[in-house]
Amino acid sequence: MPHPARTLIRDVRVFDGARVLDERVDVLVDGDRIAAHDPATPADVEIDGSGRTLLPGLIDAHTHTFDGSLAAALRHGVTTELDMFCLPANLRRQRALAAERDDVADLRSSGVLATAPGGHPSQLMTLMADGFGDAAGPFDTIARPEDAAAFVAARLREGSDYLKIVIDDGSTAGTRLPVLGARTAAALVAAAHDSGLRTIAHAATATEAATALAAGVDGLAHAWWEGGAGAPPTEELAARAAAQGVFVVSTLAYAEASGAGRPDRRAYSTAVVAALAAAGAPLLAGTDATPFAPLHGEAMHRELELLTAAGLTPPQALHAATAAPALHFGLHDRGRVAPGLRADLLLVNGDPIRDITAVRDIAHVWRRGVRQVR
Repeated sequence: MPHPARTLIRDVRVFDGARVLDERVDVLVDGDRIAAHDPATPADVEIDGSGRTLLPGLIDAHTHTFDGSLAAALRHGVTTELDMFCLPANLRRQRALAAERDDVADLRSSGVLATAPGGHPSQLMTLMADGFGDAAGPFDTIARPEDAAAFVAARLREGSDYLKIVIDDGSTAGTRLPVLGARTAAALVAAAHDSGLRTIAHAATATEAATALAAGVDGLAHAWWEGGAGAPPTEELAARAAAQGVFVVSTLAYAEASGAGRPDRRAYSTAVVAALAAAGAPLLAGTDATPFAPLHGEAMHRELELLTAAGLTPPQALHAATAAPALHFGLHDRGRVAPGLRADLLLVNGDPIRDITAVRDIAHVWRRGVRQVR
């Protein structure tokens, strides 16, 4: 593991995870942390920050991690991925990689998600099994509310950081799949909370999102992309999410990628994000990145652009990709630029507060204080 250099970034504009600092400042990276700068103590390396903006490393709040994913993410300034489904052998491998090396993004994961026998994404894992080995094999499912405590206990043994619950009958994909009932979803939420785990629900339609909210989840893994039979209006559901303090991961890049030939899907999700923002529901930037599309790292830049197209200001979009996911997933050591926090940082040319596409123009990335070779 490379030894982090004591690095001083001089005269740089800073977005600290919530706002742009009023003045340009000098920021010191000392070991794996951001430190208060003492002008009397020299740095090993100095970097000119003039004309540049320093941000916290980006956090993608919805990915699916396979071999090569974490390296691709870091190349694009994503220093942490929040994986939303990873089988045990693959998760052990990816965790070891993130712990041992600094040239890949850090990782948190739900491990095995909770779905009904034969429920989503069983149909996809069957298709992927030949090409992805231990990353796409059979996995545990749950059929009854009485099994919730045992299911959650198994996830804890495997090292899950939070629990993902699937409420999706397959209708948005033109099929019909078994789906968790409301009582089972609520039992899973209760068992997870009793064990100290946050809960995140995959819900494709507004009707399914309403079921997830009624179950008491902490977050929704997507801005839903269809209404569903008898669905509540978008504004009503957004207000309910805001009132309950439920965060929603945007995944507009996924709606765009999966909706090829279906512009209504992206338009619907964009309207949902706009309604959530207007209602004051917490929004987190996430892409649903896969090895196919959308792509790890690259998709986060597209997500930020789509969030601004949905009406968020650039600072709001950047907050959704930094401090907000850190807060809602309990990652209290990152997501902001402040002394004492991890030096997961992104330095870009230009001003993404005026033009969000400037985030693509990366000058340097630090992960745990180690500057990446570009």
